[in-house]
Amino acid sequence: MKSNIIKYIFIVIVIGLVVYSAYLLYGKKEEPVNKIETVNVQQEAEIITNIRIPVLNFDTINPILSKNQNVQDISRLVYEPLLNIDENYKIELCLASQWSKTSNTSYVIKLKENIKWQDGNMLTAKDVQFTIDKLKDTNVNSIYAYNVQHVISVEVIDDNTIRINLDKEIPFFEYNLTFPIMSYRYYENEDFVNTARNTTPVGTGRFKVTLENDNIVLKQNQNWWNNKNETTKLTQIYILKYSNMGEIYNDFKIGNIDLFATSSLEIENYIGTIGYNTKEYMGRELDFLALNCTSNVLSNKEVRQAISYAIDKQNIISALYSDKYYVSNFPLEYGNYLYGDNKVNYEYNTEKAKKILQDNGWTYSRKTWQKTQDYKTTKLKLNLVVNSTNTKRVQAAENIKTSLENTGITINIIKANDSQYKKYLENKNYDMILTGVYIPYSPDLTTYFGENNLANFNNQELNEIIKEVNNITDEKLLKEKYSRIIDIYKEEIPYIFLYSNRKTLVYSLNLMGEITPNNYNIFYNIGSWYRQ
Repeated sequence: MKSNIIKYIFIVIVIGLVVYSAYLLYGKKEEPVNKIETVNVQQEAEIITNIRIPVLNFDTINPILSKNQNVQDISRLVYEPLLNIDENYKIELCLASQWSKTSNTSYVIKLKENIKWQDGNMLTAKDVQFTIDKLKDTNVNSIYAYNVQHVISVEVIDDNTIRINLDKEIPFFEYNLTFPIMSYRYYENEDFVNTARNTTPVGTGRFKVTLENDNIVLKQNQNWWNNKNETTKLTQIYILKYSNMGEIYNDFKIGNIDLFATSSLEIENYIGTIGYNTKEYMGRELDFLALNCTSNVLSNKEVRQAISYAIDKQNIISALYSDKYYVSNFPLEYGNYLYGDNKVNYEYNTEKAKKILQDNGWTYSRKTWQKTQDYKTTKLKLNLVVNSTNTKRVQAAENIKTSLENTGITINIIKANDSQYKKYLENKNYDMILTGVYIPYSPDLTTYFGENNLANFNNQELNEIIKEVNNITDEKLLKEKYSRIIDIYKEEIPYIFLYSNRKTLVYSLNLMGEITPNNYNIFYNIGSWYRQ
């Protein structure tokens, strides 16, 4: 009996060992070898190395001949100037290695060596001379003709050096040397305006022009002279031609376009409010009041200061431009590095305006400000001239009138026709005039403070500084001089700068990289751009 029990125990133990062995061999499931990677590793987004850019009403890719703003923007990627302008409107070297103002009317420019055109020829001073000759050619009728209108001759000193001679001193003329340089050899013996070579002209820039089925494609220039300083992720840029903005809006919404620049104040009405990015920047249209500093009342700087405080600029922008313009306080406020930290700030403040007048001896009586000196009483009543054909400025004048009369300053608006308005500007026989300018890229302020300026303003110290800055290249000293200019302006207020237009770069959520447009160039840092 005992032996049977032992026998049963032995059999159970054997069966248990067999079952356990089978479990070890077949019962344990292996974990996937890539389980950790599946949980923790994220797949990187695909990088697409091309972008699509629209051109409205394309004319020609030759930047000297084109009148198209879209083409001019794009041309900065293919053709290069002697000098460039950076994001802060500071001049910088491009094809030139150095430049020098050798007299009031003469500049010597040295080109960088070993720069090749995209057809393999070397860049020489002859190319610069050729380009300037074409810009001055009335048959070419280039938009860059303005840049060289005061150039009377170009001397080729050697292959890499030229001298440019002017008919008079031009403040900050170096900012005029930002036109694209074209190849003399490429156009030799060709009709520059009508040659078929204008379909794919060569440049020296980051991209080169190619044609694919009659479509323009910019391809990366592998031999770009500046490649050693900056790599480019983009290999191709497709130029898409359109006949109206509606087509551009539609193609952008469905993802066929990656970016476009616009001055429209109602862009949201066309493409909605979501699904894209924007970068806004100040345009070059500046409207302002010129105050006649020789008139009986406005010769008093305290009155000019009070008027500046009494105008509600933001209200004008709200009423006329749906809050989509910028308040402007000084001509360099568009982003110029010389505006610095010394800001002009005459914010709307009726109480401060009234106090300035009171402190200056004015009293408010019978709904107007009056001041008695030498037994003569002067009332604060002023004429404001505006061009009757410019409806926006007429509306602005009406708004200014309301603002000033809320402070007790009486305004009579003179709505002059075109010829009358021109005579007012020429003769300066006004108290105030509402006008505007197209801001230059250079920091030149002679329009406002130079001889025969619109405000009849004269300040001896300021006159001297304006002359000095034209010949100063030291950045620190230049900033100091401009800071002093701003101080004098804030004290004297010969002008009241009102507002500037706004531009917008609209771009896809898939467009990556550092995007920092300004009015001169929307493609800064394009070397970092890509799509995903």
